[in-house]
Amino acid sequence: GSYEANGFTLYIDRVQGDPFASPSRLRVVVDSLHANLPAWSYSTKIQRIAAADFMNRILVRCFARQSKSRGSGKSGILDMLRPGQEVLARTSVLVHEDGRVEARFRAGLPAQGRRILGRQAATLLTEDVVASIEQGLVSAAFEPEALERHVQCVEDTQALRCQLKEKGLVAFVADGAILPRASGVDERPLSSKIVKPFVAPQELRVELQTVHSGSVSGLGVRQGITLIVGGGYHGKSTLLRAIERGVYDHVPGDGREMVVSIEEAVKVRAEDGRAIRSVDISNFINNLPNGEDTRAFVSENASGSTSQAAAIAEALECKAACILLDEDTSATNFMIRDARMQALIQNKDEPITPFIDRTRQIFAEQGVSTVLVVGGAGDYFDVADDIIAMRDYEPHVVTDEVKGICQSMPSQRSRESIPWAAPRFRQLDLKTLDAAKGRKDTSIKTLSKERVLFGREEVDLSALEQLVEAGQTRAIARALVWAKNQAFLQGGDLSAGLLALHQHIEGEGMDVFDKAKVGDYTSFRVFELAGFLGRMRRVTMCKP
Repeated sequence: GSYEANGFTLYIDRVQGDPFASPSRLRVVVDSLHANLPAWSYSTKIQRIAAADFMNRILVRCFARQSKSRGSGKSGILDMLRPGQEVLARTSVLVHEDGRVEARFRAGLPAQGRRILGRQAATLLTEDVVASIEQGLVSAAFEPEALERHVQCVEDTQALRCQLKEKGLVAFVADGAILPRASGVDERPLSSKIVKPFVAPQELRVELQTVHSGSVSGLGVRQGITLIVGGGYHGKSTLLRAIERGVYDHVPGDGREMVVSIEEAVKVRAEDGRAIRSVDISNFINNLPNGEDTRAFVSENASGSTSQAAAIAEALECKAACILLDEDTSATNFMIRDARMQALIQNKDEPITPFIDRTRQIFAEQGVSTVLVVGGAGDYFDVADDIIAMRDYEPHVVTDEVKGICQSMPSQRSRESIPWAAPRFRQLDLKTLDAAKGRKDTSIKTLSKERVLFGREEVDLSALEQLVEAGQTRAIARALVWAKNQAFLQGGDLSAGLLALHQHIEGEGMDVFDKAKVGDYTSFRVFELAGFLGRMRRVTMCKP
């Protein structure tokens, strides 16, 4: 039911069956007068997303202080979706156009075994929840300057990203950015005296304008083919990781809040063992010795080269404008064949057209740029437009130096290329998109941002490196179920259907595919939506 309080309404949407079950699902809607947010924090969509993100973080901390064991199982828990370093639209906290604030969270109602602890439940709901709401969702309780910094930071980031294409750029890394992370499992900035703030090389320095911070200078990664080179442990992959995360806005103090990339930048990698579902990889792999059709390639156990070819083809299907690759996580035989290997293995015996011979063609004919970290394949010098060398975490432009090297030490390899063919479209067999398990028509369990149980299948998303929150994985799974029920992907080109589905969800909000007012969803991109679907082993495509 719903319960009126001073300035807000508490909704109890679902009550758990026992203290060991999933905690109860609650909502609070704070009226605009009580929330009293300044108008500049909810006038536009991006302001509402930023303000909601800010309050989500405060409320998580408030719940953590109030949450304590009050019985058996999950009794006394107060919890909600926990944001990472990125500022994203979430269903956990919503700021509405009229200034109302809505929070969705979980509460473990107290019990000891099968015995309900009524007084402790009353304390939890009427004191602890109320205290958290008053501290986290009412503007009088937090510093208005902090909210203003948060909103303005996101507005500045959006302004930077909007200028990239008109400036001929695919990414921008501001001077002073802190790129290294605390650890491989902690995306917070590395705090150390030896960390060097980023300083752009003069040759590629550009200035972009922000809404609140004036002119910002930094490295402009230009459209075309850009190589990031350097010795081991000098910051090559760190720079690429900052660029791949630049598709999202970041919180103030992250160090990468002024690092932005075009929204259509997609990181791909080799992925041994992945499933591939009728993907046209013929522009990279053709004439397989077993006669298998690479115009509609199917595999239950893809190799490194075929998986990377499929990942690029899937990204291009969904209108990617920049491909991000790291030599360390790529299949060597997909990336290059050197002169000696070409001499030994003739073209007629090699089904792979290496990426080195496609990247220039992809840019010239498809308008798709490449940013590539490379440490061992110097033949890529011949196809690059800009070459950035990382030396002790400092970037240096070495394009002219490399041209001299190429003249004095010309590559002996021959270019291997065939005309680029328009890829064959795919059509989903909708009945195979099945989330049923046992007596449940829909059974989805998100184990982490990289693993989800979709019906009877566990889907591995570890190669989707631009997934940043489990809420995204959960939302994608639910969106696919909704799309099936609405016949949204019925017939026609799969990629066009996914683009339309994503656009619809962006416009209507994530509540469109779940009327239960769930607070566990985070916004996602169409590329991760397609990547999720492409890794499902039970899904099949209709025969062309």
